[in-house]
Amino acid sequence: MSDISDEAVNANPPLAPWLQTQLRTLLAQRGHAWLLSGPSGLGQFDLALALARAWLCEQPTADGACGVCGSCHAIAVHTHADLCLLMPETLSLALGWPLDEKTQDDLDAKKRKPSKEIKVDAAREAVSFTQFTRSRGTTKVVLVYPAERMNTITANTLLKTLEEPPGAVQFILATEAAHQLLPTIRSRCQGHTMHWPVFDEALAWLSEQAQGEGKAGARPAAADLQTLLAAAGGRPADALERLRAGPSSTSAQHWQALPKAMARGDVSALSDMAPAQAVDALQKLCHDVLAVKAGAQPRFFRVADLPGGKAGGPGFMALGTWSKELAATARTVEHPYNPGLMLETLASRARQALAAK
Repeated sequence: MSDISDEAVNANPPLAPWLQTQLRTLLAQRGHAWLLSGPSGLGQFDLALALARAWLCEQPTADGACGVCGSCHAIAVHTHADLCLLMPETLSLALGWPLDEKTQDDLDAKKRKPSKEIKVDAAREAVSFTQFTRSRGTTKVVLVYPAERMNTITANTLLKTLEEPPGAVQFILATEAAHQLLPTIRSRCQGHTMHWPVFDEALAWLSEQAQGEGKAGARPAAADLQTLLAAAGGRPADALERLRAGPSSTSAQHWQALPKAMARGDVSALSDMAPAQAVDALQKLCHDVLAVKAGAQPRFFRVADLPGGKAGGPGFMALGTWSKELAATARTVEHPYNPGLMLETLASRARQALAAK
């Protein structure tokens, strides 16, 4: 057994049950490049990192990495020399993964803002990484997430190495928008579609996470967890992110009050949201009002929370127009000129759409 500190025991954090099942399946198959795809909130990054950890582990099992060897410890502290994470700079900073020295110096000196895309320079460094001698073990791993953040130049830079990697190099690409990837990238990977857990399984997992996240006396009630999971469309990782956000605009009570607040044009209901979050919430509201109007069940809200309930409410044409406007806004929402003004506009437009006949 390697002489590793007790902290290494946590180097292999437990996966959600549906992710552990997928990990076992992936490890039983061969392939040098995997594309893990599915909507957000299904655990693509967690599964990709668990797969990389198992490939690099010194004592792997059919269920994944051992969690106690030197390799597992190196990944846990984000210093493994044979693992290259290709991510946007914003995400690397958020997750605590180190940037190269020049990039970090530029950001520290405020010469520029961190990139939200995977830059071509980072892809070139990843290609160089594949050509270096292994530091330990029998393989090297390149993990790309979210892969849709590669622009055409970045993707083409990686393409040749992805098709014919030098030596024992394995790739994992994880994405929440596979349709945005170049067909040439998709064709060079073995595809794996993320499994969607059933609602009760996801709720049980979320409840376990809430026990670890919440302080004594501050744990959310079961009904609130159910509301948060529904608000996330049944996607457990997205629901956990809402839970971690704390008592704000993402709380269960606020979510239930949001539809009628929008019917009043109350912009304060969006005040704690980033523009992208606000657009996402309004798209879900529009979806559910349309569903109820068509005689179907809502997905994100309760019928009682929706303006108009089962009867009345806005007409199909008004809702369809609003839906198209929100979809157009979503494409540029990460670059709002004035976030505050944008939220006011979104709230005003929501009131108009929900009042229209």
